[in-house]
Amino acid sequence: MKLTKNPGWIGFSSRLALLLVGMIWGSSLVVVKSSTETVPPSLLIALRFTLAFAALSAIFWKKFRLINRDYLKRGAIIGLCLFAAYWIQTLGVTLAMPGKSAFLSSIYCVLVPFVYWCIGGGRPRVKNLIAAFLCTFGIILSSLTSEFSIAAGDLLALLSGLFFAIHIAAVGKLGAGKDPVLITILQFGFCALPAWVIGLLFETRDLYWNPSNLWGILYLGLFCSAAALLLQNLGQKYADPSSASILMSTESIFGVIFSVIFMGESLSMRLIFGFLLIFISVLVSELTLSHKRLKQLS
Repeated sequence: MKLTKNPGWIGFSSRLALLLVGMIWGSSLVVVKSSTETVPPSLLIALRFTLAFAALSAIFWKKFRLINRDYLKRGAIIGLCLFAAYWIQTLGVTLAMPGKSAFLSSIYCVLVPFVYWCIGGGRPRVKNLIAAFLCTFGIILSSLTSEFSIAAGDLLALLSGLFFAIHIAAVGKLGAGKDPVLITILQFGFCALPAWVIGLLFETRDLYWNPSNLWGILYLGLFCSAAALLLQNLGQKYADPSSASILMSTESIFGVIFSVIFMGESLSMRLIFGFLLIFISVLVSELTLSHKRLKQLS
């Protein structure tokens, strides 16, 4: 049966692919948490994105014919933004449970319209303000203590969310009119470069290699980065933007589910209600974003 002759099957397959993307991304922080017990954060990022860069380069090697100085400059800026986001998130997950980190870093969905506004885009809509309001209360419930302090891991997760939003805005501005696959490959490569520099200079003494490291790195590089990107591009090609955004936003839910199952993360009612508010704010914000925004996630 040819896929092109069955629109219903195409729609189902695309939604399944996007749900799988959310599931894969949700599992990534659990793998990061376990991997950083033996592989330092910068080296983990370096290995992960070098592997993703190599895999996508092997698949889309013909794209390199398009490379010029402008592509390299834009790819470098976007890649450095991506590195900052993942580096901060990885540091944060070493101090906090992955499920909580997944929800807190998902605030990038809410922050994107405001970051665009700061760099000269349109004003945030009313729904964006509502999403920010809900997200703020969710963060207060899930992270702020009775002494009005916030744990270091939670703060880093929130900060990574800001840098993920900056990364998305950078892709929107600098990736416009460029081949999205080549921009993604280049940003993966430039993300790996500063990670290698920091890792080799400061973290090699903390590296403890064992066979389980290899499986974690392979999963993060091949599945959470390279394969997830391919599934996302395939799914978004045939799914409507609203469905795509909702399906991919399940990343935070799967993050908690995997963390509870594999890490024994416990959830209080206060934490659950805070997560619920954050997730609702993400949905509100995602549903106001355009199809152009969906193409920028990687």
